[in-house]
Amino acid sequence: MHSVKVGYLASPVSRALCSSGIYCREFFKVSACCRVHCSVIQTRSCRTAATEETVIRIPRYMQRRVENVKQTRGQHKINTIKAGKLLIQGKNPDLNQSAGYTLGKFEPLILCSKGWKHNKSFGDYFTINNIKTVAPFVAENQNEGVEQKVPVTFNNLRLCKGLVEALDNINITHPTTVQLQTIPKVMKGYNILCAAETGSGKTLSYLLPIVHRLQADKESDVYTGSTHKIRAVVLVPSRELAEQVAAVSRTLCAPLGLMTSTVGGGQGVGHIKMVFKRDHPDVLVATPGALAKALRRRCVDLSELSFFVVDEADTMFDPSFSDMLENILRHTNIARDPKETQGPGHKAQLLVVGATFPGGVGEVLSQVTDLGSMVVIKSKMLHFLMPHVKQTFLKVKGADKILELHQALKLLQQKKEGAAALVFCNKSATVNWLGYSLEEMGVPHARLQGEMPAAVRAGIFRSFQKPGQADVLVCTDIASRGLDTSRVGLVVNYDSPESHTDYIHRAGRVGRAGGVQDGEVLSFVTHPWDVELVQKIEIAARRRTSLPGMESDIREPKPKEVEVEAEE
Repeated sequence: MHSVKVGYLASPVSRALCSSGIYCREFFKVSACCRVHCSVIQTRSCRTAATEETVIRIPRYMQRRVENVKQTRGQHKINTIKAGKLLIQGKNPDLNQSAGYTLGKFEPLILCSKGWKHNKSFGDYFTINNIKTVAPFVAENQNEGVEQKVPVTFNNLRLCKGLVEALDNINITHPTTVQLQTIPKVMKGYNILCAAETGSGKTLSYLLPIVHRLQADKESDVYTGSTHKIRAVVLVPSRELAEQVAAVSRTLCAPLGLMTSTVGGGQGVGHIKMVFKRDHPDVLVATPGALAKALRRRCVDLSELSFFVVDEADTMFDPSFSDMLENILRHTNIARDPKETQGPGHKAQLLVVGATFPGGVGEVLSQVTDLGSMVVIKSKMLHFLMPHVKQTFLKVKGADKILELHQALKLLQQKKEGAAALVFCNKSATVNWLGYSLEEMGVPHARLQGEMPAAVRAGIFRSFQKPGQADVLVCTDIASRGLDTSRVGLVVNYDSPESHTDYIHRAGRVGRAGGVQDGEVLSFVTHPWDVELVQKIEIAARRRTSLPGMESDIREPKPKEVEVEAEE
């Protein structure tokens, strides 16, 4: 047993209380034989300023434990700082991590966001720096410092001359990695499941081989007797995305004499009938609701279909769309083998495109095709944090978010004049309230949320895509899926996303192919339940792993898989 003398000087106030006999001090006497006994005794009244002493007995086993902790403290601390650029940079420099260091699977984690659930953490922050200047989905011949003997262009993919010229007119000359892998497989007649990160050029990866095939069929008189039949259908979840995909398709089809039409939500049956009576499109871009209406009223015939594309598969196979999608697939004749896509009586190729695939994908697709014959084209950087985009997380009080947002927008205009910003909120009411607040601050902006009519939403987004219009768009997640935002330089998560999938899609609005370089993502973290998502993102960044809980494969039987070789 070891004794420690603890002394203290009685304060004037305590002396006065003691002298009056009102105040009495209590202390604990700790001893340990078999267990620790705690007894409370009353001290005598203190009448002088003398120093009082109390003896606390500390058991030997407790002394040894304290000594062991002191000896081992600091021995297991991992030095994550090396020469070079920082990957993780926070308010506390001791928690930084260099880009040249990768945290091992079994190494202890020391997170910048460890104590963010506490109220005293407000004002803390950390940044995941961009350690690459070129997006990983850019083809090898475009990467800096890489010498190529023969640059890969769209001519190498054996596309028709008219398509290559149309791409040259919009300054697209080199394919991305995903396009290099997807286009040849589609041209050979395979059913494709393409899983790649946002902004990697998936739209062109399926539109280019479709338009090439339609042009070849037109020249070989395959269209004879069926000019009124639709040859390709692209199914997308929203009207805004339908307008965007249709605009790209028109750019490719117009020089070749092919026609593209679109039907979207928010339109009555009468309007849908007029679209098909007036136009005889080769390519139809539609939303599930509008196409289901047209099929019920027998306004459209899919018997001569050559291609059926499901874009943004993670949304299209969601329960809100899956029933309509199954109904539409029953009206199509999907090929089970590449040989069935050629010649008279051909069947349609199935192209499923997206970043994540819910568990019900296999159940739906197995009803119309052989899953074992589908070729999966999967990017190696799928579900990883984008290494070419700077991502900052700020723990901030809810009342201070509007001021931090205003400051971030000012800095954006100073650093990147003409660049646009997307501000994401979780609810339509927050979009409206934030819009009123920005108006009072004199910040010109536009709003986009799901309660607006579809036609109004499409017009707002078209105006936002044009330079010189509003450079700030306050929106819900309706603007995070598939929409091309090449002029966006900053994404602000005013409300923290509810899932990893939402974060991936929101952050994917910057750093896109052909977009503004050095894009940034700023996320405000306010509530304790937002911290768990942030910590999982930080762990994925420190360990260089993909975000947990995200699926990119369809269920059994497991299809053949082709890995996309991304530039390290």
